[in-house]
Amino acid sequence: MATVRWTKEQVKLAFHLYCQLPYGRIHGRNPEIIALAKVIGRTSDAVAMKMLNIASIDPAITSTGRVGLRGDSALDREVWAEFHSDWEKLAVECQLYRQQLDKNIVEDLEPDDDEILPDDFTGETRQVLVTQRIKQHFFRRAVLSSYRGRCCMCGVSEPRLLVASHIVPWSKDKANRLNPSNGLCLSAIHDRAFDKGLITLTDDFKIVVSEELKRRKETFVIEVLLPLNGRTIEPPERFAPQAEFIAWHRKELFVDNRK
Repeated sequence: MATVRWTKEQVKLAFHLYCQLPYGRIHGRNPEIIALAKVIGRTSDAVAMKMLNIASIDPAITSTGRVGLRGDSALDREVWAEFHSDWEKLAVECQLYRQQLDKNIVEDLEPDDDEILPDDFTGETRQVLVTQRIKQHFFRRAVLSSYRGRCCMCGVSEPRLLVASHIVPWSKDKANRLNPSNGLCLSAIHDRAFDKGLITLTDDFKIVVSEELKRRKETFVIEVLLPLNGRTIEPPERFAPQAEFIAWHRKELFVDNRK
């Protein structure tokens, strides 16, 4: 029997999930891969193989000596290029398409602890919120999985303490809002310090603590934040921070450079 060719939509869904799983969890026994395989009419092993085909064109994987599974197609490379040219569009498109195929997916519309829902939580307002949640969910999963679910500065792995932190803030670069290479997995305290420009990174991923923090005499700062200075962050499996994003953060947000 001839093998049925993968459609572009199926490859997109495979790539969408590829971005959200640690490399070591790409196998046919993974429940998320099994669930995707069911809705697109493929075997779980076939979906895992497709994701490993995608890994074979991922420089972050191949640069470490891992080769994925050779046999990537022109369609795989086309989808790869489309995602990298418009992360936001493809992340939303894939999630909505997946929800059309799988009616068991329940939209998470519960408000965050600090979120106040508008009185007219219907129609257009609801759709805006759904789209926003889709974007946030994709970015968080892609970034955290790339860093194996650990803060790249301190190593904490409790998910409730982890943040997918933007290097260039959401409001400053629409094109790279959902680009996982514009993210770091940080604990909440390290995210806050990074977001406020109290710490930054060098081009070779070493942490720089601001002079402002170095002057503080609090025990917490002395024991937790100051020792970070000069330490190299834990590198991600994929989606390494792009040099231009780090340079932007250093120039525009780091407090030592804003005086």
